Amino acid sequence: MANVDPKVACHELQEEVEAEVKETENSIIARPSDEAVKMKKHLTVVIKLGTSSIVDEKTHEPLLSTLSTIVETAITLRRDGHRVVICSSGAIGMALRQMDMERRPKHLPQVQALAAIGQTKLMSMWDQLFMHMRQPIAQILLTRNDIADRTQYLNAQNTFAELLNMGAIPIMNENDTLSVQEIKFGDNDTLSAITAGMVQADYLFLMTDVDCLYDKNPRSNPDAKAIEVVEDIAELAADTSSAGSNLGTGGMGTKIVAARLATAAGVTTVITRSSKPGNIAAIVRYAEAQKSAPRSLEASGELPPKQSSEPQLHKTAVLNGNSVPHLAEPGNPPLHTRFLPDPHPIRDRYFWLLHGLAPHGTVFIDEGAHSALINKAGLLPVGIVDVAGGFGQHECIRISVLPSKDAKLEEAEEVGRAIVNYSAAEIKRIGGCRSSQIVEILGYADSEYVALRESVALFRREISRPVTPMQEGKRLSMGRLGNYVDG
Repeated sequence: MANVDPKVACHELQEEVEAEVKETENSIIARPSDEAVKMKKHLTVVIKLGTSSIVDEKTHEPLLSTLSTIVETAITLRRDGHRVVICSSGAIGMALRQMDMERRPKHLPQVQALAAIGQTKLMSMWDQLFMHMRQPIAQILLTRNDIADRTQYLNAQNTFAELLNMGAIPIMNENDTLSVQEIKFGDNDTLSAITAGMVQADYLFLMTDVDCLYDKNPRSNPDAKAIEVVEDIAELAADTSSAGSNLGTGGMGTKIVAARLATAAGVTTVITRSSKPGNIAAIVRYAEAQKSAPRSLEASGELPPKQSSEPQLHKTAVLNGNSVPHLAEPGNPPLHTRFLPDPHPIRDRYFWLLHGLAPHGTVFIDEGAHSALINKAGLLPVGIVDVAGGFGQHECIRISVLPSKDAKLEEAEEVGRAIVNYSAAEIKRIGGCRSSQIVEILGYADSEYVALRESVALFRREISRPVTPMQEGKRLSMGRLGNYVDG
């Protein structure tokens, strides 16, 4: 038997033991996958701030403490390798202080004039705050017309991409001076969701005056329970009675619509308190860990089998309308509601068709035409039952399906959008006819289809998934919100 150096043998044994320990740790400890680590370095985060997050409702003075924390949070995300877009309201609120006015006027020209005055102050403030951190920013102002035009939509998309590649933080707002819709109804929630889809963001943060979404109004119900995760927004039963601030025009309802839109585009959407913007980075880290840790544990066989999907809730105490975390445990994330993205997101042209265009009317179709659209065929005139609205050629319309031949138009369900090849008057005349009859009826035929398949986009009708809130508690009652709420 050959002599073995005890030191060598001990060293080899130590290496073997360390290798076994390392292998055991790798199989047990939840570690992010390579894909998760790579994605974490290149996340795109959109942060939407309402007017009440920018200026004080009474004095109209800028909320410098909150805004400074937003800047610090954005810088932290940038240093972690993420890309940041800020959707900032507040132009009109800034102008009220500048013009020594107590409240927002009701007449549209006055509101638009204030928007023109306040936008310069708003961007000057952001510039001064970011300048101290040597962080370049850029202003982008959009209207629905910009988004509705396909060429301008693509130009805006390219501009965002180039700015983010340069390391700049785009700060965007609806062009209130020109846009009527945003001023009438808090469209910045919807605009931020469309932007999140446009830049293919990973996260959209909708900052509001509450910590998260509740199953009841926490201001009037001390037993209100917080909802952390919503897996299927169509199955959400929650309180959305927040009407928005006196300065802004949005409320919780518009944020739910925005979340519905953004998640359809594959964007994780978060509702959280605007006065605690420092929570954004913590929520991103927590959400990313939730994505990677379960996969690693499942792969190792160390993750216990999933229990029945009882919601887990943060118990809350309510004091003067403010929710206070109760029985919080170390490691718990900040209070928030996180809407999970659709696993099969709508992208590019279909996203633009569904959410970038404002419909000018409705085309009612039968079940046969609907089945043809689902099977990737175009919309032929033979399947059209009726028309509503005075839209023109090449305009966007709603597609609504009648459940039966005898059904009334009010019973139709909207299933998608399309850009049509014929006007409302023309479709009215050729509806129910074969394509070969179009020339005979109209005297010409621009196309055998009322809408080409590439000009049709259908809303998804996925099987419902449960709502998954936080820690302890009983199942929430789930009530379907009904048909798709258009943004």
